[in-house]
Amino acid sequence: MTVMLKTNKIILTLFLGLVSILSIDSFANSSNTDQITIGNFSSMDLAGWKNKFFAGKTSYKIEQENKNYFLLARSTRAASALYKKIKIDINETPFLNWSWRVDQALPVLDEKNKSNDDYAARIYVVFKTGFTPLSAKALNYVWSSNDQTGIYWPNPYTDKAIMIPIRCNLDETGIWRYEKVNVKTDLLKHFGKAPKYIDGIAIMTDTDNTKNIAKAAYGDIYFSSE
Repeated sequence: MTVMLKTNKIILTLFLGLVSILSIDSFANSSNTDQITIGNFSSMDLAGWKNKFFAGKTSYKIEQENKNYFLLARSTRAASALYKKIKIDINETPFLNWSWRVDQALPVLDEKNKSNDDYAARIYVVFKTGFTPLSAKALNYVWSSNDQTGIYWPNPYTDKAIMIPIRCNLDETGIWRYEKVNVKTDLLKHFGKAPKYIDGIAIMTDTDNTKNIAKAAYGDIYFSSE
């Protein structure tokens, strides 16, 4: 019981820690822009990105492969995130675009169970509905260890975060995948409302619950008007 309470506290601290950071006003949006870059990793640029440690430390660093640069994440029984505070007008640029690649996947896990809430790769989109961290909510686009996508569920620790598997273990490792999601549509679908702004983005490769090892790469991240 003591171990479970400690784990619950870590996960809730993780979520609230992220949303409290990301929900601080930080207008970095450019009005009337068709594309807004969030992560310019291909240019070796980590400006504005900061670490948040929760349970151990996931390594995030720029790596090069075949003259291309990207962000590489390695997690060994750890949970930490790389985050960026930025306000994005999702009426102007509702589409979130990114590329990612899982090099070392997690074994099949029951991710709806608190003890298995780990992902080889995930991207948080955080928005606030009030003036306190508790009023913030998040979409979690994840690389699931299970063998299906097209489903979703609330995070087992808090219904303020919705887990949306974009890729799964059926997708071959070591291959770049390119994604595009409509954040505004997803907010309406999962929370019944879409605020004008989202307040920040976080990247996380985490393995603290299951004590596994995961390795993933992240390419450039940007919002676009279409």
